[in-house]
Amino acid sequence: MRNILAITGRELKAYFVSPIAYVVFTVFFTISGWLFFNILTYYNLQTLQFIRYPALLERLNLTEMVLRPHSHNLSFILLLMIPVLTMRLWAEEKGSGTAELLLTSPIRLVEIVLGKYLSSLILLLVMMILAFQYPLILIIFGNPEPGPIITTYLGLFLMGAAFLAVGFFASSLTENQIVAAIIGFGVLLFFWVISWASHTVGTTFGEVLSYLSLMEHFDEFSKGLLDTRDIVFFLSFSFFGLFLTHRVIESHGWR
Repeated sequence: MRNILAITGRELKAYFVSPIAYVVFTVFFTISGWLFFNILTYYNLQTLQFIRYPALLERLNLTEMVLRPHSHNLSFILLLMIPVLTMRLWAEEKGSGTAELLLTSPIRLVEIVLGKYLSSLILLLVMMILAFQYPLILIIFGNPEPGPIITTYLGLFLMGAAFLAVGFFASSLTENQIVAAIIGFGVLLFFWVISWASHTVGTTFGEVLSYLSLMEHFDEFSKGLLDTRDIVFFLSFSFFGLFLTHRVIESHGWR
């Protein structure tokens, strides 16, 4: 455990020594804040228009009209930002020639993999904590349902963890950080849109495509539903990404 924490600390320091973490945080909160402002403005306009019609006014729901669309916006911004966050984790080590030195140290490969992944997971957790300002605004000035807020942010964190594992794996495939980011984004986008073809293929194959879709599983969280199958899916997705990363690094024969 001590070795894992040492690697984690090393990687966190590297994030904040370089501009990567600052750029990712700035872009993430600038875009998400702007989108949240526009969604909330539209909701307020709808409220003003329907205020004379109580029957229509009762249909306006903060959870459905603000929280859910905003959570989907956050998930897509994470899809764009996380490959940038993970691109350096292995590609930089390979490009600078420090990978061989790191992998021939007394620290086990599995500890290095977990330490590096944990550092990016901590950054994701910080982003989610800071992003909680959006539902907090709704709580202060409105009356949203607490259940969907909790499940939505749990879903965002679990999906973000799966994104990190994919980006982590992509970084292990190349020495070029830009290539790693493109591969990571491409793989994530594929699993994001894979369910779009579920209605044009057979029923069985369509169900498989829907099950593999990251968005289909996250959508349940955004509805306020907590299903263990969705939790297991994201955890399995993350574990598989870490397993593939371990195998790729191990196959280089540095050990």
